[in-house]
Amino acid sequence: MIRNISVLFGLVLTVVLQTSVLPVHVADAFKPDLLLVAMVYLALRGPVASGALLVWILGLLKDIFSGLYLGLNAFSFLIIFIVIKNISDLLYAESGELFVVTVSAATAACVTANLILLLMLTSTPGISYSMISGFLPHLLANAFAASLVTLLPVFSSPQEAL
Repeated sequence: MIRNISVLFGLVLTVVLQTSVLPVHVADAFKPDLLLVAMVYLALRGPVASGALLVWILGLLKDIFSGLYLGLNAFSFLIIFIVIKNISDLLYAESGELFVVTVSAATAACVTANLILLLMLTSTPGISYSMISGFLPHLLANAFAASLVTLLPVFSSPQEAL
């Protein structure tokens, strides 16, 4: 019960940091995507039913605050969540190194999925250049944020159902 409350408090804190604090104090290229990191945490350590709903809501919140098309990140987050959830049973999900690698792979998958969807559904000139040019700093910032998450006590606690 206490772990559930701490995870929900962490999600609310993540949303506040992502939408209010980081845009003011960190340059766009080096701003970590804390909502993506939270999505990977839920995919590796949470249940499927409530995790899928939370991931969808996190994606919608990211869409609302980023100004992109509504549902773009929600769809990408949900697909990546399902893929990670399907292979997480085969992996040692409590490993910190696996978490950092999974966040890096999810970052690459999210950028790729968003780029493909934007190229298919819009005619915005220069979108691929702007997304590809900011990919490496974004990947490194997310990997750094994921490595910091592994230091939190909630990450090292035994896994329970949310």
